[in-house]
Amino acid sequence: MFGPPKIVGMGTERKVALVAGANGVIGRNLIEHLAGLGDWEIIGLSRRGGEPSERVRYVAVDLLDAGDTAAKLASLTEVTHVFYAAYQERPSWAELVAPNLAMLTNVVDAIEPVAAGLEHVSLMQGYKVYGAHLGPFKTPAREDDAGHMPPEFNVDQQRFLEARQAGKAWSWSAIRPSVVGGVALGNPMNLVLSIAVYASICAELGIPMRFPGKPGAYDALLEMTDAGLLAKAIVWAATEPRCANQAFNITNGDLFRWSELWPKLGAHFGLEVAPPLPMSLTDAMGDKAALWSAMARRYGLGHDYDEVSAWGFADFVFSWDYDMFADGSKARRFGFHEYVDTTQMFHDLFDDLQRSRIIP
Repeated sequence: MFGPPKIVGMGTERKVALVAGANGVIGRNLIEHLAGLGDWEIIGLSRRGGEPSERVRYVAVDLLDAGDTAAKLASLTEVTHVFYAAYQERPSWAELVAPNLAMLTNVVDAIEPVAAGLEHVSLMQGYKVYGAHLGPFKTPAREDDAGHMPPEFNVDQQRFLEARQAGKAWSWSAIRPSVVGGVALGNPMNLVLSIAVYASICAELGIPMRFPGKPGAYDALLEMTDAGLLAKAIVWAATEPRCANQAFNITNGDLFRWSELWPKLGAHFGLEVAPPLPMSLTDAMGDKAALWSAMARRYGLGHDYDEVSAWGFADFVFSWDYDMFADGSKARRFGFHEYVDTTQMFHDLFDDLQRSRIIP
């Protein structure tokens, strides 16, 4: 158990966060943000567990296993807020539904009966709600846009929470970021790391850094969401009463095209940028493990190739030859005004990767 309740303002309020998906890009940054606020105690859930600190402890649990989830969460009676950012990758859109809906259901089934002080369940979503993964969709996407043909697990998860919350004292929120910029090794959706590794290999081979996506993708209008900004928005929506039972698009606040941003990313690594050359990174980078091992020895890097390469998601993002952005004004109307410059976000994250000896 954690220590005694903390004194917050004029009253006594104990805030205990349960973070599912604690080792992902979103979960890691959320835990770091919560710990820095000083008035939260945090329990992280993941299959691998984690290293505890003063305000953070971890529970190793298989959220796909209802029995294991119920057993591991049975003692967590102090939880006040559930932050759900867990995700299971599958080969097709249809196959994503069952495991991702089951994990959320298992968490709520386990924690709701034992956590008498439960106040809020925060659900992480994305632009799949708007059909962004299927092809060109209405932009800017808004939270009240019409639905689309299933299957789509984000939609099913929200419907589950809406039905489960009816008549209950706790509330829910659904947070919808664009592609998240952050760092977490072994994560299947880590665009920043993929670009950094791609650029590092281009530098090692002495070749220009060509944009590898579809021709139309180079000029499409896009946006991203910084993981640190996202963490602030998640906590804001979970603790602002006006946000109860609402969905919010959360983005950096600026738009970009790869045709403008790509040369700036290349310049960070001292690379020239030649004209785009469409290719599958999954195929083109599939034989680069030996090269990366040699680079790791030469530059003192600390991670194997399979930890830093997740080319499938990069291929997916670079295939978007249509605009990909949402309207973030609802969050601003409700009071969230944070902003991050996307170009600077990339530079800062690349610097973090270099300081951590993840890339040269």
